[in-house]
Amino acid sequence: MKDSEPAPASPGLAMSSSTGSAPTSTSVAHQQSLGATTKSRNTDNLGLRLGSDVLSAASAGVLIAPIISIIDKLANKKFRSVMENASGRNTLASSLKSSLKSLLRRPLATILSKPTALIFLVYGGTYLTANTLDTVNSTVQNRPASHVTAGIPKFAASSAANIGLGIYKDQVFVRMFGPPGALPRAVQPASYALFALRDCLTIFASFNVPPLLAPRIDERLSAELRRHISGATCTQFLAPAAVQLISTPFHLLGLDMYNRPAAALGLGWRERWELVRRTWLPSAAARICRIVPAFGVGGVVNTKVRRNLMESLE
Repeated sequence: MKDSEPAPASPGLAMSSSTGSAPTSTSVAHQQSLGATTKSRNTDNLGLRLGSDVLSAASAGVLIAPIISIIDKLANKKFRSVMENASGRNTLASSLKSSLKSLLRRPLATILSKPTALIFLVYGGTYLTANTLDTVNSTVQNRPASHVTAGIPKFAASSAANIGLGIYKDQVFVRMFGPPGALPRAVQPASYALFALRDCLTIFASFNVPPLLAPRIDERLSAELRRHISGATCTQFLAPAAVQLISTPFHLLGLDMYNRPAAALGLGWRERWELVRRTWLPSAAARICRIVPAFGVGGVVNTKVRRNLMESLE
């Protein structure tokens, strides 16, 4: 009877059979971990993604550059006429009418003009820098191609591009729109500093303020309004426009210090402040009209074009 009883299983055999599946699941998890680490960067369609960055920035730049160049021309004419106290010059309304006629009758000549090319360089370069940084970030962090960042690195890179290109553009502009007959001079470091401060304020309001204010505005919007507009959209238009009331005096002072050097004319701060005070509101209004298409319309176009292109590549 004893011989017919089944022999007890060997402890070693039981241990081996019971844990036989464990090494298999562990090895599968290990292989999955290795597979995940082997692709730590999203390099899929990287060349096409970089091309999409260029196309998005160019689309925004081409759309806004002709309008902004007209606004810049009018603002500089207004400033120069006030500074020179000249009579008989064209009014802003007549200058605007003439500029729009030129744009409609000879669009190609306007688009290919030097002022328009300079504006395209500034904003196309700024958007391209931001887009490229997003692509680099999505590649390194293995994020989707449409991923967008909003941190300090993007702000710093976009600011550096915008300020550098903007200073170059202003250097050319003050020579193009300075007093008639005046020989071009080197732009003073003080004017460079004022232009840079002006651009820092605008970039800060365009990239850093909207993420901070958008949630608070969303809380105050009704559900019906949120279906049509968001807090982010509101702040993207309002913040860069509002900061022009603060940054415009720096812009005017930089232009005045170039056009009327103190060493040659013996001007004091009282004379300069008087000119800034007289041109502050008209120039601020012109700059608001300039910034809204630049960082409002242009930003929306760049964002939507890039998102659609990147989602098609994912």
